[in-house]
Amino acid sequence: MVKFGVIGYGYWGPNVVRNLQTLEGAQVVAVCDKSSAARRRVHKTYPNVYVTADASELMSSPDIDAVAVVTPVWTHFELAKEALENGKHIFVEKPFTSNVAQAEKLIDLALQKNLKIMVDHTFLFTGAVKKIKQLLQEGSLGKLYYYDSTRVNLGLFQHDVNVVWDLAPHDLSIMDYLIEKSPEALVATGQTHLNGFEDVAFITLYFPEQVIAHVNVNWLSPVKVRTTLIGGEKKMLVWNDLEADEKIKVYDKGVKITNQEGLYELLVNYRSGDMWAPQLEQVEALRQELAYFVDCISHNRTPFNDGAAGLRVVRMLEAANESLSKRGALVYL
Repeated sequence: MVKFGVIGYGYWGPNVVRNLQTLEGAQVVAVCDKSSAARRRVHKTYPNVYVTADASELMSSPDIDAVAVVTPVWTHFELAKEALENGKHIFVEKPFTSNVAQAEKLIDLALQKNLKIMVDHTFLFTGAVKKIKQLLQEGSLGKLYYYDSTRVNLGLFQHDVNVVWDLAPHDLSIMDYLIEKSPEALVATGQTHLNGFEDVAFITLYFPEQVIAHVNVNWLSPVKVRTTLIGGEKKMLVWNDLEADEKIKVYDKGVKITNQEGLYELLVNYRSGDMWAPQLEQVEALRQELAYFVDCISHNRTPFNDGAAGLRVVRMLEAANESLSKRGALVYL
């Protein structure tokens, strides 16, 4: 039985507690939040769970094996560091840390203490991302050409980070998982309109082997859009996360260029075949992710969404901020 302490019971914390409480092999023994209203909500829903406003109580408790840090990103490093120093495995909400140096320190500390880090890249456990990963591994799409994602909506404005740090970690973690190569460089452009942080941004990432990726994040869109296009040599794919049923559609479409003998111009042939919507596993991603974390702790395995995965995303976010500050300068990774 892996016993958890959860720090943070705001927007995402209740989902973490709910899933852990119903997981076989896991138990929430304490929840910490500075808000008295949040603490009352915990006590009302889980009367047997210890509730406190002091995070150090969870850190020093001999009854707790792992700590879930579900708080704003600027608090992650100190809380995660204290948990590791006290011999606790950590589950940290995305993004992992506020900068690369912090992420590297936590990874080194966990290694010294032989403890597990899992970064909450929830989308990697959705039926859609699992299916896309399978299609790429099987070679169904052929050589990868591009990854193009749009993640926009009206609000929710954050008061401690810009739209890149708020929304892009989803796409960057998915991209990191699917492409399996690190980008060589990126360009980010954006603009601040309302609260001093960029609320509209565009990131272009250059990967080896001519793979290009683009992410559009926006807090000022009149509509909510969650669409990703993935283009390959053989097939192309559209993932609309807001679709109830056919979230993924695979199109047997492509372009073939031939250089015909005796002609100077290239001949372009377009192929247009069938579209099919693969059946997806119907799962609650967070539940699967937490079950996987418990399994990794119990069997001493390293999760694929570990500190190193979190660090790769933070490195891209940090580079995007640098490029933003220089109005779209190319930043090498």
